[in-house]
Formats: sequence, structure tokens, C-alpha cells
Amino acid sequence: MPFILSSAAFADGCPIPEKYSRLGENIAPPLSWSGAPDNTRSFALVVEDPDAPNGTFRHWGVFNIPPERNELPESSDTAPGGTARFCNNDFGNARYDGPQPPKGHGTHRYQFKLAALDVLNLSIPAQAGAKAMWEEAGKHAIAQASLTGTFEQS
Repeated sequence: MPFILSSAAFADGCPIPEKYSRLGENIAPPLSWSGAPDNTRSFALVVEDPDAPNGTFRHWGVFNIPPERNELPESSDTAPGGTARFCNNDFGNARYDGPQPPKGHGTHRYQFKLAALDVLNLSIPAQAGAKAMWEEAGKHAIAQASLTGTFEQS
């Protein structure tokens, strides 16, 4: 069975509803996954905008998600339970911050990436950013699933 990440809020490659942007309610869309490898010991998630004017911009980082989890509910600043932790996004916030591309910059892609890890916990300092967390997660990834949504501010 393939490792799949999905959302009830939008389909892969489709627009993210404004509710989940910084122009709306700025809450994270609900996410769910299936098909994680049997030897998964935790999960890590990052949301990246590779179309940002100054290079990839990270909107959310969550790590140490327990292996028995298969979803993250619609939320902004509620930790998903257990040992899960947020790290600082590129806005400097330890929470989800949704899409907010510059006006007239065109459609941006928002890549939700989930890694199944071979460790229970990543040792990440509290002030570490999403980029550093995702780099550390990459050292322990045994599988990865992704979901891409789009958003444009005209």
C-alpha cells in the first residue's frame, strides 16, 4: 500500500480554500494519511512554498508525531497530542501560518510533506526552525508522502 497524505479541505493540485490562509481564519487544514511503513516510529510534517520571491518559505513544522496517529485535525496552535511539537515557521511562529503570497505574484504551490521516521523523537532545539527540523527528519525518513495545494492573492 502506498504512503498517502490527503486533506478533506482540498485535493492534490487544487486551490486551498481562503479559510486556511492568512487572509482567512489562518487555521491548518485537516490532514490524514495511510500506508505508513510498519516500522514507523514517528512522523514529521513541513509545509513549504517553493514559489516565494526569496526562495522556499516554510509555513509549518510539526515533529515527534506519535506513530499511532494518522491525522492532524483542523487547527492552528493545538499540538496534535503526545510528544508532538511545533517548530518555528519562517514567520517566526511556532504554529501554522497559512498561504499569503504577495499580491499579483501569481499562483503559489504549497507542499505539505509528511515523513515517516525510524526514530521516536527528533532532538531539535525549541528555537529551531522548520528548515532545520526537516533536514534532521530527512536523516531518519523511511518514507515520504506529499500533498500540494495552490493559492493566489490577486
